[in-house]
Amino acid sequence: MKKSTFKSLITVFFVAVLFSSCSSISNSMREPNMLVEFDKADFEMTEQLVAEATSTKVFGVDWARLFSTQQGAVGSSASVFGSQPTNLTSRYALYNLMAANPGYDVIFYPQYEIYKQNFIVFSKTTVKTTAKLGKITE
Repeated sequence: MKKSTFKSLITVFFVAVLFSSCSSISNSMREPNMLVEFDKADFEMTEQLVAEATSTKVFGVDWARLFSTQQGAVGSSASVFGSQPTNLTSRYALYNLMAANPGYDVIFYPQYEIYKQNFIVFSKTTVKTTAKLGKITE
């Protein structure tokens, strides 16, 4: 009887040590709360600007941009405030807007007009975007 009680105590001690070591390892350091607040006066804003992009997909693949370096990655060059692009052609239109107006940091509240034509083998999508651009003043 004493041997079984001793074995169970050792087993409970071993399990307690095993679980306590896992919990001490999984605790980590918190990140600092980083928040930057901007006002409208912090930006130089343009009037409404317009850009357009078209993509043609054959069998669901955009062959013209498949091996191209232009991916329409707006997020790497500017921040978008407002409605985010819903498809790649919208991202291309925002990219064209930023490329036509260099020196701006932020895209404010873009609006998209999407025209899509679907055929049996291919589809053509044209997106016209209208937005204000802004520069951060120092």
